[in-house]
Amino acid sequence: MEPDPFPEEVSERKVYVVGSELVENYTVYIIEVTDGEHKWTVKHRYSDFHDLHEKLTAEKKVDRRLLPPKKMLGKNSKSLVERRQKELELYLQTLLQQFPQATPTPLACFLHFHLYEINGITAALAEELFHKGEQLLQAGEVFSLHPLQLYSVSQQLRLAKPTCCNGDAKTDLGHILDFTCRLRYLKISGTRGPVGTSNIQESSLPFDLSVFKSLLQIEISECSSRQIRGLSSLRSSLATLSIHYSTETMMSILVPEASEFSQWEPEGAESGCPVTAVIPVWRNLTTLDMSHNCISAIDGSVKLIPKVEFLDLSYNQLSTVENLQHLYNLVHVDLSYNSLRVLEAAHTRLGNIKTLSLAGNQLDQLTGLTKLYSLVNLDLSHNQLAQLEEIRNIGSLPCLEKLNLSSNPMCIIPDYRTKVLAQFGDRAAEVCLDGKVTTEKELDTVEVLKAIQKAKEVKDRMSSGDKKVQQPAVSLSEDTHCGAPTSISAITVCCVCSSSSSRPVENTCFSCSAPWCPLFPAHLLSLSSFNKDFITQLSHRLSSTLKEQQVKTKEEEEQQEEEREEEKPSESREVQSFVELTEVGCPSPGSRDGYFEMGLDDSVEESVCSSSSTSLAVPPAEDPSGQQGELCEEEVEEEEQLQVSRVLWCYCLQVKEEVEQKEACLVLTDRLLCLMYLSDDFTWTNQDADQQLSPPVEEVLSSLQLNLLVPYSQLLLSSETELPDSCLAFGLQAGSTRWYILSEAEELRQTKTELTVLIQAPASQNDPEPPNTPQLLPRSVINSWELEESQGAQGGYPAHLFPSSSSSNLDTHTLLSDILSKSEEPSLPSLLFLTHRHLWVLKIDFRELAERERSSADLHQSSSSSSWCRLVRVPLGSVVLHPRERASQLADKSINTSCPDPKHHCRRSHTVELLLGGQRLLLLFPLAQDGRSFLRELSQRRASLEGLKMVALPRPCTPCPHQGQHTQGHYRSRDQCCCTSTRKSHSSSSWDSSRLQVEENQPSPHLTPGLSPGLKLLAGLGGQQLLAYFHRYLAMSEAEEVRQVLWLSVVLYKSPESELTCCLLLSTDTIYFLLEDSASTLGHHTVLDIMDSGDPDVCLCCCLSIRLSELLSVNVGLFDQYFRVVGRSADHIVCCLSRDSYGTGVFLQELMSALSLQQQLPPPEPSDQDFYSQFTNTNTGKMQNYELVHSSRVKFIYPSEEEMGDLTFIVAERKTPASAASASSRSFNVLLYLLVFQVHIPTSLPSQGSALSGHSPSVSGSAPSPVLQPRTLILTSTDVFLLDEDYVSYPLPDFAKEPPSRERYQLREARRIRDLDRVLLGYQTYPQALTLVFDDLPGPDLLCHLTMDHFAAGGEEGLNRGGGASGGAEGEVQWCVFVPGADSRERLISLLARQWEALCSRELPVELTG
Repeated sequence: MEPDPFPEEVSERKVYVVGSELVENYTVYIIEVTDGEHKWTVKHRYSDFHDLHEKLTAEKKVDRRLLPPKKMLGKNSKSLVERRQKELELYLQTLLQQFPQATPTPLACFLHFHLYEINGITAALAEELFHKGEQLLQAGEVFSLHPLQLYSVSQQLRLAKPTCCNGDAKTDLGHILDFTCRLRYLKISGTRGPVGTSNIQESSLPFDLSVFKSLLQIEISECSSRQIRGLSSLRSSLATLSIHYSTETMMSILVPEASEFSQWEPEGAESGCPVTAVIPVWRNLTTLDMSHNCISAIDGSVKLIPKVEFLDLSYNQLSTVENLQHLYNLVHVDLSYNSLRVLEAAHTRLGNIKTLSLAGNQLDQLTGLTKLYSLVNLDLSHNQLAQLEEIRNIGSLPCLEKLNLSSNPMCIIPDYRTKVLAQFGDRAAEVCLDGKVTTEKELDTVEVLKAIQKAKEVKDRMSSGDKKVQQPAVSLSEDTHCGAPTSISAITVCCVCSSSSSRPVENTCFSCSAPWCPLFPAHLLSLSSFNKDFITQLSHRLSSTLKEQQVKTKEEEEQQEEEREEEKPSESREVQSFVELTEVGCPSPGSRDGYFEMGLDDSVEESVCSSSSTSLAVPPAEDPSGQQGELCEEEVEEEEQLQVSRVLWCYCLQVKEEVEQKEACLVLTDRLLCLMYLSDDFTWTNQDADQQLSPPVEEVLSSLQLNLLVPYSQLLLSSETELPDSCLAFGLQAGSTRWYILSEAEELRQTKTELTVLIQAPASQNDPEPPNTPQLLPRSVINSWELEESQGAQGGYPAHLFPSSSSSNLDTHTLLSDILSKSEEPSLPSLLFLTHRHLWVLKIDFRELAERERSSADLHQSSSSSSWCRLVRVPLGSVVLHPRERASQLADKSINTSCPDPKHHCRRSHTVELLLGGQRLLLLFPLAQDGRSFLRELSQRRASLEGLKMVALPRPCTPCPHQGQHTQGHYRSRDQCCCTSTRKSHSSSSWDSSRLQVEENQPSPHLTPGLSPGLKLLAGLGGQQLLAYFHRYLAMSEAEEVRQVLWLSVVLYKSPESELTCCLLLSTDTIYFLLEDSASTLGHHTVLDIMDSGDPDVCLCCCLSIRLSELLSVNVGLFDQYFRVVGRSADHIVCCLSRDSYGTGVFLQELMSALSLQQQLPPPEPSDQDFYSQFTNTNTGKMQNYELVHSSRVKFIYPSEEEMGDLTFIVAERKTPASAASASSRSFNVLLYLLVFQVHIPTSLPSQGSALSGHSPSVSGSAPSPVLQPRTLILTSTDVFLLDEDYVSYPLPDFAKEPPSRERYQLREARRIRDLDRVLLGYQTYPQALTLVFDDLPGPDLLCHLTMDHFAAGGEEGLNRGGGASGGAEGEVQWCVFVPGADSRERLISLLARQWEALCSRELPVELTG
């Protein structure tokens, strides 16, 4: 038996005042309380001590003189604090000695006994349950306890003392026991570190659960299983058990008695051997959740849970699945995110399950799942499944309906979905793959695949006899032409567009008119090392080629043996010539076609022989590289075949005197490295296969030309340590040629590691060199402040960059001239990297790099290490997809169908078209999957980009009839009409798009002068056209719908001095702010200050987007005149000046509706999503302290009384003495708050502050246009004020470290209402503006103006007063004010008239002017 962990005696309590600290203008004393081994700290100021003393003297009659007296002067002096510290310590120690047993409640709370001390904790819990326990039990809610509370209760029960120590019946321990006996739902949550300010580690505290007699469900987290007592007492009642972060074995939870009895058996089991204990079973347990633990095996303890139906063992360390055959009722099993590599004969242990999750493991085969006939849902995501053949193992399961294979290697296979669905035969329509319902198009493709598969099986059966007799043919030409082929220049016309078509070249699209470069067919990626048929045939052909060369070499050795003995002096020279690659046009002596080196590593007896040039398909003379491959031989038995370990399809640059670029296949075998080039005629003749099935293996092998076949001992990996991950470089030890392999970074990294091991294996006597640390980018080109940004970079995509053929000016922007430098060879690829802020373009001069490697220069240590490469940084916000490219991403198959080139579709899959720095830029990716990965990564990075970014909008078609009535004549050249939308979700959406009326997309007249070309384009669109534009060119996800369009002015938090015209689009997922062009000049580093797209049919527009999921709060301005949207950073704080209470109200209503549609994000820890959530309700908004907390946890903060009081105080202190005296009898209130414009006619003086230029029809063309200056108008009962207000900076966001540079309110004008003479309405100064004419009376007002001018900063007030309020007739002052909203304008006139009538006892004169 284990010793009792609970102490039986009461520990001694001590208290010390260990220090003090000054907080603001008072001193806080730090108190350390010790209770046995537990200690904690409490902080109190002297006033807290005084309050405690008052309570104790009133209740317990403690001596009043015991507490040190107060001090009025010098209370923070060091000497006083030190003396008082000792006196207060003595005071507390005296109190503890006076009350050793029953501590008074005020003293217990003062020393935090209710948080850390056993008696205090139990008393606080008992009092809580006395008040709320019965309601909690009746409601059936989950009750949460901490291990410290359970420890305190368990220890109190073991102490020989009364259940109520302090005499208060509310704190009796019986309330806890009564509650625990009837509680049904319990949650115990521990902590990983110490509790609060104490040294208490909850994981080391034992507690007893035997006090719970009726528990049905329990969840335990962050508790050590070794400290849990009484679990066995729950066996008779518990139905659901959840344990997280608490145990390493299932045995310690299910059979805690196993620590005492070495041999045991479950109750009712028949045992053939004697046992020491019979353990009762968990009779009612049906759900067991032991996820997020450190369980490494499913032990025999599961015999005690025979009725379990749901078993969750995810996020553990399981490597095998055992003992589950004892769980006959098991239906749902979750084994995700473990360490399972193989699952053999799963039906013997999981016979009747319906749901099985194996996600996040390391499974590469599914042979063990073939007989799970009752399986309905299967999750295999995030595993290592690469072979489509493995799907056959589950394709015959009759009940399987949902299958998840996402994030497996097989997902990159072209047409992966249809090929997987084809394995299910007639049940393909019933299977939901990766959460997506099978479409009719996919079902049609599946039927075609099934027919092709049947035909292939018949063909294989017919040819199987021939294959057994005859080896696969290898084309070895013996009468090869020795003339070298014509070299292909880099300026040659594109191989796609140089077809026999009679159409002129200028009619082809931008993609097909780009210069030539090799493009890799995407469907060849399926022929990898996981394709057994391809590997088998490739191994046969390589072995056959090697054997034939060995035979020919031996024959030539015998014929030339005598000649070699006579010419021994020239042997070294000939060996040297054989080592290097032999030119086809100049064959070596003794051979018609050149030599293949036959080297036997570095042994003393080395024989080098020549043979005919070898190719797997075509004669070597047709190899456009202009070089012959080298064949190297090791001493192996002729019967032995080469074992292929890895196949990498890649893009190869071969550098000798010139740089040659090829599509290549790199093969690693057990002894040799093989490099084969793909013939040019194969690339595009099988374009149909690119979209359907993988090409026949025979056809691919026949199109591969052998370039290099060499043993690893002759290879030399590049010594350059700064090469990026996506580039592999190697050469021959005795040769000058260098090969640079470009492919996907992860695949290339694995290949490089394996190749390094193979090269070092023959030299086992030497210590192997450690591989270089992988790096994404060369360190020499990255600045020190970019290291953090580079750590999150992705990519290394090789791509050719070409400018638009229609644009000859490449110096539009310096960045573009750096990318398209004329001094560099345009045909060489660049490497593209994406960070969270930039697109990095790495330009590599492979010719210079090869030259430096030949001369063994240490580039890493050289001062000019970056001469062979340089990095161009482009702000990610300015990297814009061409609208055609974005439309093609939405599966718009009709885009660019006007291109006459027959190979357009294949070429198009390798291209990405960008708008950058005033130019159209074409990215041509040799590997099509790199293009797709680049687009996907770019889309994700731009969606998460904080700050401004550019969007591209095509100009609409002219004329453009209604949707559905377009004809060919209404399209722009090479583009589909952008006004039509191909998305089907409009009609099926829950929100009626017809609500978006044309009137909603009409900006106010005062915003029209500030419209940039992009905003003018949007303003001219109708409702349906705007929806089509949104879904094609703006939306970040396909599922979002537009809820509201709002034209207004906005102020950005980072640029509070500038007011920008904006088109606000609220969708179900994001808020989009489309801003005027001047936003790009505000100093934001995410975009370039250039708004020319380089395409006359495309407009660029600045955009700022805030996802609703990242929204924190919305501040609503006074009188609903504006609202401020607050996100997670300073870039995501935008103040929207609607200047219209109705528009603000509609937006807030739509925003709340959109937030309600948002899917709630899962909490950080999956353990929070459990069965307890059904008892809580968090879907209602609560209004507290002027804050409406939405169910999405977004706060809607409305103006408080304090904010209104601040504004009232500011305008009240500016009141004149006369008006203050007249208003003394009545309360001073703000009657109206409006955001208006003060109309100002510019003079020779420059206008102050931010302003919007307007126009007036009545003003002649030679007269200056009026300027609109934003103002805040305050109307009180006696005065009218005009203020400058900082709308965006207040209230301060949480991350603000210092106050803004300017105050929130700055008074510009102030006038009494009784001085108002008349109001002019008309169009003289500005359309629909109000002119308030005041009498400029001397007297008290003069004093007010002098005071305002005197205290103005730098004379700004006086200058603005003279320029803002224009003078009319002599003795008059005119305010010309424009109120945008008609309702607000009428309300202002009405209130002015009412107040004027009350003050002057007559009606306000209102005059209409022309």
